[in-house]
Amino acid sequence: MRSATLRLIAVAVPLLFCAAAQAGDPPKPLYERLGGLKGITVVVDDFIDRLVTNKTLNKNPAINAGRKNSPAPYLKFQVAQLVCQATGGPCKYTGLPMKDSHAHMNITEKEWGVMAGEFKKSLDKYKVPAAEQKELFDIVGTTKADIVTKPQSMSMDDLNSEMESTKTAFL
Repeated sequence: MRSATLRLIAVAVPLLFCAAAQAGDPPKPLYERLGGLKGITVVVDDFIDRLVTNKTLNKNPAINAGRKNSPAPYLKFQVAQLVCQATGGPCKYTGLPMKDSHAHMNITEKEWGVMAGEFKKSLDKYKVPAAEQKELFDIVGTTKADIVTKPQSMSMDDLNSEMESTKTAFL
């Protein structure tokens, strides 16, 4: 009986220490939870492909011209580097500050929303969990003031549509 008790203790103690160590482990950085550089580059590749073909974004002549100055492979590299660094990874972003790289593009609030929607589609496609998506959107949100530089001007159709949806929401 004593032998059985000692064996039980010999098995249980290491398991308890292991469980206690895991419970006290700090959460992994977002970079690791996204799958490291491999996971980030897969999502960024899809995201940039979506952006460069998005008709709404390409209606903005400054964004469309920017595609020529910063082709998709370059954008993919820069965005992956930025996301890697911002999420706690080992990368060092070497691009221009957000304000400098976007000031001439006259990006509107609507275009920001389109970009965010495309980013969400890429994250969903690769099944990035909701908690990690929220953290990413919180990080991306810190750049909004530097990227959205043009106040949103609405066409009469956009204004009527907005008023109609607001009216419906209150009814």
